[in-house]
Amino acid sequence: MDIPLIAGTVSTVVFAVSNLPMLGKALRTRDVSSYSLPSLAMINAANAVYSLYVFSLPVGPIWALHTFYVISCAIMLVLCLAQRRVVRRGALDDPVPAGVAVSRRRGRAGGRSRAVRAWWAGPRPDRVAR
Repeated sequence: MDIPLIAGTVSTVVFAVSNLPMLGKALRTRDVSSYSLPSLAMINAANAVYSLYVFSLPVGPIWALHTFYVISCAIMLVLCLAQRRVVRRGALDDPVPAGVAVSRRRGRAGGRSRAVRAWWAGPRPDRVAR
């Protein structure tokens, strides 16, 4: 029984699972306005440099953990950049863009900021108002 390999595998699963709620909420709501763009950019740059080290190691749990972190941080950065681009374009002029479903539980915004509602307005079958 290889104790270090078991410990690495268990910790990889625990660390990855601990990030799933944050990532799930960001993907579900697309509201990443509370995240710092410089911080996300630095994290992604550090992940790129650290990848040189990690992928020089033998294949193991660290590869899985680092790959998960690289992908999840990249997703967060893309969401943050896309949301800021919409805000910069001035897409906030329309208080409720066409095609955005009106939530009955949380008011017109559905719990999202105006910037996110404007960005989220793209056609999605599960979000079309009926």
